[in-house]
Amino acid sequence: MMTTASISATEARSSRQGAGRGRFITLEGGEGAGKTTQLKRLVDWLQGQGIDPLVTREPGGTAAAERIRALLLDSANAELSADAELLLVFAARADHLTLCIEPALAAGRWVVCDRFTDATYAYQGGGRGLDRSRIEALERFVQRGLQPDLTLLFDLSVASGLARARQRSAPDRFEAEDLAFFERVRAAYQEIAERSSERVCLIHADQTEAAVAAAVKASVTQRLLGGA
Repeated sequence: MMTTASISATEARSSRQGAGRGRFITLEGGEGAGKTTQLKRLVDWLQGQGIDPLVTREPGGTAAAERIRALLLDSANAELSADAELLLVFAARADHLTLCIEPALAAGRWVVCDRFTDATYAYQGGGRGLDRSRIEALERFVQRGLQPDLTLLFDLSVASGLARARQRSAPDRFEAEDLAFFERVRAAYQEIAERSSERVCLIHADQTEAAVAAAVKASVTQRLLGGA
């Protein structure tokens, strides 16, 4: 039998997640912007609000997509063409959506994802210079209109972000790119924030970790929890 406390917790969770589709939050930003740290803090905070989200990442999230991720990040594949890279990203995304994200959302569960399609526009579009229309065509085919409810975009100067990233480990295939590549990525992200301000919250990642976390909580509260 369910206790009174259990009923209360269930009702609280249902009121926030809604009776139908769950909420989809994505975190975006360049290298070293602090997404991973803030994702952990966000998930802890959501759990404190009675929301137990599915936490995932891109590329990745399924067994096959994780293998594609490893291929994309492996410095041994430096000669991989931009077209092949784009197609691999969307192949991983198709599997991720079908097996992970869409079932969770349909069940009413919140999903928190480290990167999604904005990263494709930033890295393959801005960084690699691929035509936006080609990315849009693949987005329509794979996502069938699915978009995040909220995207948290962590913005940091390229020099600061790369300095942080390169302190962690040896650079992967993307981190080994030159400064100009990441300046194009950042510019593409900033354009996305301007164009999609109803969905994207730009968060200045050059603040303290606590200040960034506070900005994240404020954005989620205002956009998804009714300002409660």
